[in-house]
Amino acid sequence: MSLENPQRYTVTAALIYANGPIHIGHIAGCYLPADIYVRYLRSTGKDVAFISGTDEHGVPITIKAKKEGITPQEVVDKYYGQIKQAFSDFGISFDIYSRTSNQIHHETSQEFFTKLYNNGDFDEEVTEQYYDEVAGSFLADRYIVGTCPVCGNPNAYGDQCERCGTALSPTELIEPHSTLSGSKPVMRATKNWFLPLDRMQPKIEEYVNSHTEWKTNVFGQCQSWLKEGLRPRAMTRDLDWGIKVPLPNADGKVLYVWFDAPIGYISMTKEWAEQQGRDWELYWRDKDTKLVHFIGKDNIVFHCIIFPAMLMAEGSFILADNVPANEFMNLEGDKISTSRNWAVWLHEYLDELPGKQDVLRYVLAANAPETKDSEFTWKDFQSRNNNELVAVFGNFINRAIVLTQKFCDGHVPPVSSLTDYDQQVLDELAQFPDRIGQAIANYKFREALGHLMDLARLGNKYLAETEPWKVVKTDQLRTNTILNIALQISANLSIVCEPFLPFTTEKLRSQLNITEHFNWTNAGRADLLTEGHELGKGELLFAKIEDDEINKQIQKLLNAKRMNELETKTVPALRNEITYDDFAKMDIRIGTITEAERVPKSDKLLKLKVDDGLGGRQILSGIAKHFSPEEVIGKQVTFLANLAPRKMMGLESQGMILMAEDRDGKLALIAPPDSVWNGGTVS
Repeated sequence: MSLENPQRYTVTAALIYANGPIHIGHIAGCYLPADIYVRYLRSTGKDVAFISGTDEHGVPITIKAKKEGITPQEVVDKYYGQIKQAFSDFGISFDIYSRTSNQIHHETSQEFFTKLYNNGDFDEEVTEQYYDEVAGSFLADRYIVGTCPVCGNPNAYGDQCERCGTALSPTELIEPHSTLSGSKPVMRATKNWFLPLDRMQPKIEEYVNSHTEWKTNVFGQCQSWLKEGLRPRAMTRDLDWGIKVPLPNADGKVLYVWFDAPIGYISMTKEWAEQQGRDWELYWRDKDTKLVHFIGKDNIVFHCIIFPAMLMAEGSFILADNVPANEFMNLEGDKISTSRNWAVWLHEYLDELPGKQDVLRYVLAANAPETKDSEFTWKDFQSRNNNELVAVFGNFINRAIVLTQKFCDGHVPPVSSLTDYDQQVLDELAQFPDRIGQAIANYKFREALGHLMDLARLGNKYLAETEPWKVVKTDQLRTNTILNIALQISANLSIVCEPFLPFTTEKLRSQLNITEHFNWTNAGRADLLTEGHELGKGELLFAKIEDDEINKQIQKLLNAKRMNELETKTVPALRNEITYDDFAKMDIRIGTITEAERVPKSDKLLKLKVDDGLGGRQILSGIAKHFSPEEVIGKQVTFLANLAPRKMMGLESQGMILMAEDRDGKLALIAPPDSVWNGGTVS
């Protein structure tokens, strides 16, 4: 059951690994919905702590460090700054965006572990794990690669095959090997500390079952785990990088990343509260605080079962009231993949499409994967901008302000008598803030955005049906009333669009010259702008996006796909074996191209005149898509001299130019590094 009338809110957004930049899948999954929710709560006057940061421990960090040839600390320092800046530039309004490498987090995590250890909440167990004898290290699942038993992928990881998606354990891999040394790992005994989730299951079930209001995907996944039966889970790992286990004789062991990471929400709240002079405990230990975790669906088990189990064992913390996890967002018909560079990276978007933060916020919110996986396409992005933001929202605001400047000297006109239609529009206006707010409060952000756009449509419809540009010719008083109502709708939009479109809100308030801080409690009123109030300068809120801009982004993805195809391309298999006598029959020589021209009606052939030292010969070569005639004149080439003449396009070819083909299909001339006399033989 959800907490009624909380005194304050602690809202967390998933701690992302600091091993790479963020993409639109991350944003749509949890950060944008969390920001919309928090901005709405703040506008209603609620006390909110919005907490997030980077997860800087765990295997993904060390893998990235190994790949880039730098230390794990250098990896997290690099990406923490980039991620934090991108979030800030995109308008994600964290109260604190910190990191799990900070000392306060290490101390908080170790204190938490020590309390559970002293309470006897852990089981100490010795298990068999893979060990790399060459590297002298136990191997995390991601450091073990082998053949997938399901699809035959030779590069499946010890926890998952990325080709078929099957969840695996390292022992299921065929011919496993270590990514550290390439050697075959062996099983070796090691001691770790386990949280007995099996014995805690009744309490966890009671907690989960008390929240039937959770989203179907969240509640259903929790029930699936519980039905299968929870098993003890190790809270420590044999790794070098991470928070050291605070026990004697625990050298080489660190806290499991999913033990320390969620504790980061607590340590970061401590850090924020210290900066603000607040009591952090109110946000984590007071029963009148509502705790909400925004995450993606891959983190449901950690936030709904494992972290609550940890908090239950500790005994002094509140549990999450809701975990509104989203599904995944796909991209142009394929899953977003960081390893394949199939993504729209936020920092690149902000650089390449400056000033369009709210366009992306709008499109991601409109396509949010709230109940099932959704898809982002650049054509839809363009369509929603041009047909909705520009044609509906921006068009209404522009007309309201421009008409007021034209017919009322840029000042809010007075209201005279209202018609029934005027009153109907104002009555509808009054209902929108609650309608939008209720949808946000219930984590239905797509629905809330739809209501927001309906308010803009209401304004557009009102102007279209009242036609002030015609009425002004005969009735200035009536025109004044129409434009006053249009401006009141505009002022209301500046309030209710802020959770979704904060940059647009600032522009709109500037154009309406609103200086006082209106919030949600003011929304719905028809007197936000007083008679005689002077408007600011009217400008377009949104700009039309042309095909060229979109095609650039689509081509960028196609280039990434092409690069992926090339990286997985293998060298062609060897042809059938030949004898030395077979090879000796070929007369391969060096010559110089003296003339070159395209063959008419052929897009592939060049007609070449080659000086072969024997009076010259004509060779037709299918290289016209790779070289222009001008490029090859004067070049020495290798050619097969005793190939039987062959007619092509009515012309005789007396030999064959030998070429080398690169991975991407590009052809290269085969020429000696030093000049050789024409007709010289190759053997």
